[in-house]
Amino acid sequence: MYHNGFIKVAAVTPKLEVGNPQYNVQEMLTILKTVHSSITVFPELGITAYTCNDLFFQNSLLEEARTAMKTLMANNTYQGILVVGAPLEIDGILYNCAFVIQGNKLLGIVPKFYLPNTQEYYEKRWFTTGFDIVKTVKEIKYLGQKVPFGSIVFRSNDDQISFGVEICEDMWAPLSPGNILALNGAKIILNLSASNEYLYKREVRQRTILEHSRRNAGAYVYSSAGVNESTSETVFSGHNIICQNGEILRETENFSQSSEVIYGDIDLSKINYARKTFSSFRDTINKYEHSVITVHFDLTIDKDYAFETPIDQTPFVPKTQKIKAFEKVAALQENALIKRMKHIQASHIVVGVSGGLDSTLALFIAARVIKNIGKSSQEIIAVTMPAFGTSDTSLSNARQLMKALNVTEKEIDISQSVNEHFDLIGHDRKTLDKTYENAQARTRTLILMDLANMHNGIVLGTGDMSELALGWTTYNGDQMSMYGINAGVPKTLVKFMVEYYAKECFDAHIVSIVQSILATPISPELLKDQKTEDAIGKYEVNDFILHRYLRFGDSEDRIEWLLSKTFDLSDVECKSYVRNFFNRFYSQQFKRQASPDSPKILDVSLSPRGDLRMPSDVSRRIK
Repeated sequence: MYHNGFIKVAAVTPKLEVGNPQYNVQEMLTILKTVHSSITVFPELGITAYTCNDLFFQNSLLEEARTAMKTLMANNTYQGILVVGAPLEIDGILYNCAFVIQGNKLLGIVPKFYLPNTQEYYEKRWFTTGFDIVKTVKEIKYLGQKVPFGSIVFRSNDDQISFGVEICEDMWAPLSPGNILALNGAKIILNLSASNEYLYKREVRQRTILEHSRRNAGAYVYSSAGVNESTSETVFSGHNIICQNGEILRETENFSQSSEVIYGDIDLSKINYARKTFSSFRDTINKYEHSVITVHFDLTIDKDYAFETPIDQTPFVPKTQKIKAFEKVAALQENALIKRMKHIQASHIVVGVSGGLDSTLALFIAARVIKNIGKSSQEIIAVTMPAFGTSDTSLSNARQLMKALNVTEKEIDISQSVNEHFDLIGHDRKTLDKTYENAQARTRTLILMDLANMHNGIVLGTGDMSELALGWTTYNGDQMSMYGINAGVPKTLVKFMVEYYAKECFDAHIVSIVQSILATPISPELLKDQKTEDAIGKYEVNDFILHRYLRFGDSEDRIEWLLSKTFDLSDVECKSYVRNFFNRFYSQQFKRQASPDSPKILDVSLSPRGDLRMPSDVSRRIK
């Protein structure tokens, strides 16, 4: 399946018989009738089996392999790209090769370049490296077809898909054929392998494949021989992996007795974006001279693309090793604040506490930092500043939280101060406009800054990355602080961090307060009954859009399509979310340009001095 920059690939470990090509091909044909991918990869020498050893010298086996290949191509109903391994004889010399097939056509044949010949491997006994022959032979005749031969980059005619092939040991070499093919445009590397198993080899293999995909800024599809290859000396497990840009998409368990297929959804746009932004990859292009053949093909576009696993609705939130992830984010934020406090020689931390998520996270960080540097919790000045829109629930949450953490509590009702300001500027106090709202936010910031001056303190900004993206801040109000401790943390991750701080670092009383905070609708409380998500939409959806834009550079249309696949939203709702997000995102850059220093927490950020260099006056508006 192939649609909108996604291509589904499959790695197969078939049940086979050593030295029985016809049986092996029939098993492949049976599997291919049910496979629903656009590219399918079988293991190394899968037509004959890898462990034939000296049988490879027998003409009968080689003839049977050719006949089996002919059977495969004549009966192949699979519409995608099929890659299988088989021995190839050229002028009496044997090469371990990958055959790339579409329908009954051979698109290309790729020889193995690095032949293992140490420990349990004796491959040079039977096969010859492809390094020398590819210098002179670019095309061979096989089963009546003229077939490109050598190092090949296969490209779709729409120029969206490109892949190369390497075989087993090639991957383990210092400079692998896959590296060269990636630098010559291959976005996906397919590896046909027969890698045997022993203690800890799985982990080494996994790391190697992941690193290949990261360094090549691409995808890697690895298909390995299974238990039916096992002999008296070596055991094979069928360890298959599909990964992209240093992340595993799918992986098999070991030692399946039956044929096994795994699928992965390769995001070609993610690869394109990674290569545009990965300067070391760009610098390496054209550095190495290598003769590479280009072969073109067509693939059918499937409008009804189905993802193998549900798309993650909250991609910024850790799904595995949650405590480890929490501890890492906490360490980043806490140590960043410690460094800044030491640098400016601050003795106190000043935090505005609203009773909401962001200020709760900032207060938790402050509490841990103060303890870490050996100071009293009383040197945290926590200030709650109720006004016209403050709810009883939020105010109660703020009071309980400050008391539970044993900080210096201040409650300053700013209503009178804001009203006096309205009188000064001639506001009627009744018009619930931006001035009415923003005057409250700016008054709170003024009080926090003055308290910091009085106590040699630092004002912690509480606003998060999602609010910065949407411009959901008051310029020179909550947008301003002395250090934006949460600016690198999206709202969905803020929720995660608050919950885990409560569970992992504080007592049961704090947990109960946090449960109340988590249950309270998100609001700036500048108006009565104001709810943020009524105005800007759900943070889960906005964070998903932010993730796709910052990490993958997705277009608006592609994000709309992904929203429809990820959330229970209509096409109209998807379009509305994308339009509202980007119109706010582009128009609010001026606020981000003036944002205070903040620690980078994720692989992306909105810092104008770090990850996002964008003019304030960018002329983009989504209709």
